Amino acid sequence: MRAPFPPPPERSAEVRLRFAEEVRCERPDLSELCLLVGAAADGGLDEAGMDAAQMELDRLAGQLPFRPGGPAAWAGALRSVLGERCGFHGSPADFQWLESSLLHQVLRRRRGLPILLSVVWMEVARRAGAPVYGVALPGHFVVGFGPAEEQVLADPFDGGRVLSGSDAELLVAGATGAALHPSMLVPADPLEVVLRILNNIRAWAAARPERSDVALWAVELSLLLPSHPARLRYERAQILVQRGDFVGGATELETYAELVDAVDSAAAQRVRGQALAARARLN
Repeated sequence: MRAPFPPPPERSAEVRLRFAEEVRCERPDLSELCLLVGAAADGGLDEAGMDAAQMELDRLAGQLPFRPGGPAAWAGALRSVLGERCGFHGSPADFQWLESSLLHQVLRRRRGLPILLSVVWMEVARRAGAPVYGVALPGHFVVGFGPAEEQVLADPFDGGRVLSGSDAELLVAGATGAALHPSMLVPADPLEVVLRILNNIRAWAAARPERSDVALWAVELSLLLPSHPARLRYERAQILVQRGDFVGGATELETYAELVDAVDSAAAQRVRGQALAARARLN
């Protein structure tokens, strides 16, 4: 399978502008943001394709029963429709593909990473009126239904299997070696979900130096989020240098050095040295 490539510069600029506007909305639309990530990744995803993905989410929501009951009933209904009837699930092999992090491709292939399958569950359930939200367990994203005192967890990566308390504890222990804490079960904000998706994409690209194009657009979208780690600027600078943009990389390194100088002057000096080395590569 050939991984998708970003669109031309004009389309990329338009996508980033819309992404920047959406993340600053009072109530950001998760499906829209995920599709904009897909448009940044895949030059083949145009406006008609984005509309088709939204319509597919609507169509899937229309297959759910009307108000099936409490949280457990909603979880069961989603598993029946999405997991069993439609075949949405994941496997270890899906971590190898960029498409597994792109909503429009996950809707087409019905395969993806835990967090993207959870986005499908959330967006379909939300359209049907379910009390649904994402739960960002360490190392494994799932969905939750209902208030904390009645919470039901389901794992879309496993076809929507309902998780017992011990199942959730095992997931966390397997990822971190630590115990499950109630703070891990709170609903995830849409922007937290998007940042985690972009983190996954950046990790995918970091393991594939030939796809520095993916690393660049993923870090640039991350920088558009209202709250992001300052070190992303350093990461962007390194990618620019890797791609041969020595002036752009050096400028970004110098900007980052100014940011960290107040808290770690030694680190700032090292970064300035890297900026000088980048500029020297022009000679």
